[in-house]
Amino acid sequence: MKTLYLDCFSGISGDMFIGALLDAGADPVHLREELSKLRMEDEYELRWEKVLKNGITCTKFDVILQKDSHSHVHSLTHTPEKVGHKNEYSHSHGREGHEYAHSHEHEHEHEHSQEHVHTHEGYGHVHTHEHDHTQEDHEHEHSHGHVHTHEGHGHVHTHEHNHNHKQVHVHDHLHAHRSYKDIVRLIEAAGFSEQVENTALQIFKKIGEAEGKIHGVPLDEVHFHEVGAVDSIIDIVGGAIAFHQLGIEAVISSPIPVGKGKIRIDHGIYPVPAPATLEMLRGIPIERSDIRGELTTPTGAALIAVLAEEFGSIPSMRIQTIGYGAGTKTFPDHPNALRVIIGDS
Repeated sequence: MKTLYLDCFSGISGDMFIGALLDAGADPVHLREELSKLRMEDEYELRWEKVLKNGITCTKFDVILQKDSHSHVHSLTHTPEKVGHKNEYSHSHGREGHEYAHSHEHEHEHEHSQEHVHTHEGYGHVHTHEHDHTQEDHEHEHSHGHVHTHEGHGHVHTHEHNHNHKQVHVHDHLHAHRSYKDIVRLIEAAGFSEQVENTALQIFKKIGEAEGKIHGVPLDEVHFHEVGAVDSIIDIVGGAIAFHQLGIEAVISSPIPVGKGKIRIDHGIYPVPAPATLEMLRGIPIERSDIRGELTTPTGAALIAVLAEEFGSIPSMRIQTIGYGAGTKTFPDHPNALRVIIGDS
């Protein structure tokens, strides 16, 4: 049986998951072609490249939002770790560290201090972001404020920001946030394979149910600000595409480190993990971590909750491929990456 082992030693986010699968042999051309079925190509661009994380070569996957009718403006300067060529801007859901916010206009700042208190707002509305990173941090994407793509970690929203660079980005979202029903219709109309469609819908349902429980609303009335953003949709659907393209039959995961510290959401300052992340990790073994920051984002938690069948150490298997998916943040003591091991068990 072709088995995927998720070695989440630094948590998990949507962009880290896709990056690791690409590193392990998933076809990026196939991924791009399948995602085009969503008919959202004018809103984003996919980027993937090799980067170094504490000496380990990893694949960094990013969804770059385009300056278009939604008025996405990106201005940044940075000097991240990279391998051999120019690094591209990344939304990380390791970026993440964001809560699904539910207000209509958002203006937030992310300041990374020693306490690592993250402020994030929701997606899908008019909001501006200013990020001043003067130290290393750890998803973001995931998903929360917004890049969120994507990733270290944070929220489906998920913002992940490399701390050896300075970024300033402004997002003006003039489109309305998407509801759970909107996203279901979008996926069902795309014409994906039955496997991809079912997996993507299960992941969105998992997040929607968690959000609905936290905010006290039925699933059909849940509106996503962050998970409804373009880069979060691409992370989740893209993860399902890459997963099934590799022909995975079983998934086993390590216990999940969630990080520590605090994050700021619309409702105030909350401890890590964020409420939606914690809700989705019910019944799943989590692991203590001394790293300040959001290691596992809502997208990452949803992926684990839907895909993983068992939890524990590396199983007995004949290894075929190994992949590393980079988060955006950089830590001094270990690589901020998700390792996947694929083999026959």
